[in-house]
Amino acid sequence: MNQFLRSLTPTQQVAALFLIVFGILIAVSVTAFLLSFRAEEHDEAWNAELKNFRRLLGTSWFMVVVFWVAWAVGDTVATVLFGLIAFFALREFITLSPTRRGDHRSLVLAFFIVLPIQFWLVRTEHFDLFTVFIPVYVFLAIPVVSALSGDPHRFLERNAKLQWGIMVCVYGMSHVPALMLLDFRNYEGKGAFLVFFLVFVVQTCMIVQHVATRRMKGAPSAPEVSKSFNWTSWLLGVIVGGVVGGLLSFITPFKPGQALAMAFVACVAGSMGHLVMKALKRDRGVTAWGQRDMSVTGANGLLDRVDALCFAAPIFFHSARWYFGA
Repeated sequence: MNQFLRSLTPTQQVAALFLIVFGILIAVSVTAFLLSFRAEEHDEAWNAELKNFRRLLGTSWFMVVVFWVAWAVGDTVATVLFGLIAFFALREFITLSPTRRGDHRSLVLAFFIVLPIQFWLVRTEHFDLFTVFIPVYVFLAIPVVSALSGDPHRFLERNAKLQWGIMVCVYGMSHVPALMLLDFRNYEGKGAFLVFFLVFVVQTCMIVQHVATRRMKGAPSAPEVSKSFNWTSWLLGVIVGGVVGGLLSFITPFKPGQALAMAFVACVAGSMGHLVMKALKRDRGVTAWGQRDMSVTGANGLLDRVDALCFAAPIFFHSARWYFGA
């Protein structure tokens, strides 16, 4: 079997990977669907746990479908696709962060100038400029544009919110298509594997952390931020995600030990980023980005689905590029 996979072209190998993943997701989804018919036989806690699991499963479906489409349509269209995801994620973030009339110019700059330039830099592989464009140039430009509007009311707070939204939604998400363009020796045409590796280990970490919290029922470590976060379940999720990454080393340019370390880094970044975004939601007084009764965007809860990835992708990308010289 291993020899057969090695005989395939890179495109065929990626296609085979997606077939396997879709097969697993279909099997798990059917099982969860059948279990829902037994809801009356179980208590309320079991049904709530099943509901949460199906929500996580839906997030997994969303991510896999997005990345399959991104791989199928090619690098240019994939970059545009992730740019659109960043656009709607930023829109959700800004909608729940009150703005003033003096912020309109800054918002136009963020949505219609900064975002397209950032993803253009990714597609043209200007990685050195793409790395510093937002943290340096944009972060200095945003307050200048705001100052020119002549509105000093809560100036620092307003600009910090916008800068943070750009950093998470645009800068973070732009590193996902950038992974597909990294050039490793003897790894040409297999960038989709790296994206899959990142998404799979981070999502594994989040699911294990969620299930462990439900099963172990430990006291939350940061109850004012998250009722479901505690250090024991977090550590278990990171360890399992790291081990899964080590087992998936054969689809990466990394050796098993290197793959385990890279997965560990991605899981820590993603899980901590998810916690940070929960803190932001608590600050805004909501339980979800774009929850239904608030009708924030047409893509309800998009930021909830990609928040961990927005934190993990930059750390993973720059760790791989720095350590392996890609």
